[in-house]
Amino acid sequence: MRIKEDIKLNFEDVLMEPKRSTLSSRRDVDMTRKFTFRNSGKVMNFTPIFASNMDGVGTFSMAKVLQKHQMMTVITKSTTVEQWREAVGTGLRLQSVSVCTGTNKIWDPEAADYKNMQEVLASFPDVKMITVDVANAYHQNFVEFIKRMRDEYPDKVIIAGNVVTPEMVEELIINGADMVKIGIGPGSVCTTRTMTGIGVPQFSAILECADAANGVDGHIMADGGCVWPGDIAKAFGGGAHAVMIGGMLAGHDESEQPVVDGKVEFYGMSSDRAREKHGKRKDGYRGNEGRWISLPYRGPVEPTVEDIIGGVRSAATYIGARRLKDMPKCATFVRVENNINRVYEKYDRS
Repeated sequence: MRIKEDIKLNFEDVLMEPKRSTLSSRRDVDMTRKFTFRNSGKVMNFTPIFASNMDGVGTFSMAKVLQKHQMMTVITKSTTVEQWREAVGTGLRLQSVSVCTGTNKIWDPEAADYKNMQEVLASFPDVKMITVDVANAYHQNFVEFIKRMRDEYPDKVIIAGNVVTPEMVEELIINGADMVKIGIGPGSVCTTRTMTGIGVPQFSAILECADAANGVDGHIMADGGCVWPGDIAKAFGGGAHAVMIGGMLAGHDESEQPVVDGKVEFYGMSSDRAREKHGKRKDGYRGNEGRWISLPYRGPVEPTVEDIIGGVRSAATYIGARRLKDMPKCATFVRVENNINRVYEKYDRS
C-alpha cells in the first residue's frame, strides 16, 4: 500500500493570476490552434473545444452550431450510418466531427458500434477523427486495440481514453493515439469516484499528463469537470491541448431530447438510463457509474457557446496570452482554500 503525499488539485482549488498585458480587446485572442498530429501526420486548424459523445450532447444539431465557431463534436457511437447520411445533406461539415466507437470488438467481432464506425468511415472519408471511448483505458487490451486501429486507419486522428496518469498517456501515444482524453470521474453525471474510489483530481491530472504528452510529441484532451467557462480556461492554462465538455452543452434545443414540464433529461453513459436505451454489455459486468438527472430547458445553445468562448477569450487577455496555444506559458496559478463560494451546479448562463 502506498499513499502519495503531494497535493492534488481540482479546478476550484486554483485561480489564474492576472498580469500586465498588451492586448487591448478579447477579439485580439486567436481561439484556433494549428495541430500537427504525431501518428496520423494530419495537420488541422480549429478551436480545440469538443462536444462530448454523450446522448444529448454529441448530436448533429450541436455540431452544426459548434462548427460555426470552428469547434468540434464527437458524435455518439449509437448514431447509425443512415443518420450520418441524413445529416450530411443538411449542412454538416465532416471536418468538424469525429466518429466514435468503444472497444467491444475485443469481446465481440460483430460489435455494432465498431461495425458502424467502419461503415461511417467507408461512406464519409472526409471524417478525419476517430474517438475510442471507454471508462477505463488501463487494460492492456485497450493498448492493443489502439495499435490495431492505427494499423487499420493510418491517416486518421485517433483520440483515445480515458486515463489520468502520465505513464499511460505516453503508452497510448507511443502505440498509436494522437490525443489522449484525461479524466476519470470528474463529469457532472459521472459517479465513478463514489462507486469505485478511483480517480485523480482533474486539474492536477491535466498538469501531469500534459507534461508527459509534450515529451512524446502527443496531445491531451481534458475531459470532464468543466462547469464554468473559467474551468475551460484553467484547463488550457494548465496545459491541455483540447477540452471536452458535456453538461455545459446539455439541456438545449440541439440536445435533441424531449422537453417535459420545462425539463430535459441528461445522464452518464454508464448510467441505468444509458443501459436502458443502448443495452447491457454482453459479459454482464457493466456497473452503474453514472447519474440520471433532469436539467432546466435552456433554449438554443448559441448563447451558451458565445459565453464559453467569451470567457476563455477574456481569461487570455487577463494573462496576456495572444493565442490559445500561449496560455500555459502565460498562466500563473494561485491556490485557494475553497473559500470562493462556488456553487457546483450544471452550467446555467442565467
